[in-house]
Amino acid sequence: MKKVAIVGAGIVGATAAYYLSKESDMEVTVFDHGHGQATKAAAGIISPWFSKRRNKAWYKMARLGADFYVDLLADIERSGQEVNFYQRSGVFLLKKDESKLEELYKLALQRRVESPLIGELTILDQDAVSELFPGLQGFERLLYASGGARVDGQLLVTRLLEASQVKVINKEVSLRPLASGYQIDNQIFDKVILSTGAWLGYLLEPLGYEVDVRPQKGQLRDYEVDLDMASYPVVMPEGEWDLIPFPAGRLSLGATHENDMGFDLTVDENLLQQMAEKASPFYPSLKDAMISGERVGIRAYTSDFSPFFGQVPNLSGVYAASGLGSSGLTTGPIIGYHLAQMLQGRSGVLDPVDYPIAKYVQRKEI
Repeated sequence: MKKVAIVGAGIVGATAAYYLSKESDMEVTVFDHGHGQATKAAAGIISPWFSKRRNKAWYKMARLGADFYVDLLADIERSGQEVNFYQRSGVFLLKKDESKLEELYKLALQRRVESPLIGELTILDQDAVSELFPGLQGFERLLYASGGARVDGQLLVTRLLEASQVKVINKEVSLRPLASGYQIDNQIFDKVILSTGAWLGYLLEPLGYEVDVRPQKGQLRDYEVDLDMASYPVVMPEGEWDLIPFPAGRLSLGATHENDMGFDLTVDENLLQQMAEKASPFYPSLKDAMISGERVGIRAYTSDFSPFFGQVPNLSGVYAASGLGSSGLTTGPIIGYHLAQMLQGRSGVLDPVDYPIAKYVQRKEI
């Protein structure tokens, strides 16, 4: 029986734990310090097909990550868990210059050839939009893709950990290499996955590594509305704010992208209010909606905004991933799955060479 430790119970760690728990020769323990996790603070939008980032490796990961949800949902359902954290309710894309909608539409048509999950693509006028999202205004036309989805990050992680039935220890830990294996919290493990996001440096720097991962603060506000918005599409304008509707009258607005804030988890009401003021002209009902809470999380970014995963250089049996940024709920599950496969000596559809950990995690020169 191999003992495996997963440090970090966000979307990457929870997915890895779920798939490793299916292996009869694996005993998995998850450690998580329980604060600042980006996944728990996120209301994810799964709609990578409209990105114009030039990073082809990132787009491949994001596209396959969106597709991977089909398999993940089926696996979780077979595990007896309720799949109530994900829904393909569609996505609306707004542009300040509405002439760009045609360009975006053509791009999406091309990408739909390899990503049929995009679904129906249509440029809609305001009357047509009102049938799908009553009260949305401030535009003449927008682009609709029926395959866009929303994800409740915290609920997804909860379902994955419940289905895996692994031991979860809420504690901040360190990693100590031994002659054989690794010590974490006075336990010895054969294999380790580090899925701590922006905190990766805290584990590896004491071991003599330089880690190119920086924190980015993200804040989100939740509202309660007198509507069941289960079938409402997600609204994605240009800028930081998105509207993410959920069942049972919950509506999320977010999220901010704040650099140079370290690991500050305090709520900035002024910043959230500024975001609400930018969104209100598009959805005036927001002004009368009751605020039910705020969430703050810390995303992980690399200097070139690229994610990475793989075996930590010179630490045999230790694997890590980070740098997912604001697309964590899109790319996190497929990365977690691949780490679980790598730990067992298997490969997947993503080539780690395209996401080289050695570029971002390096031994310090002595």
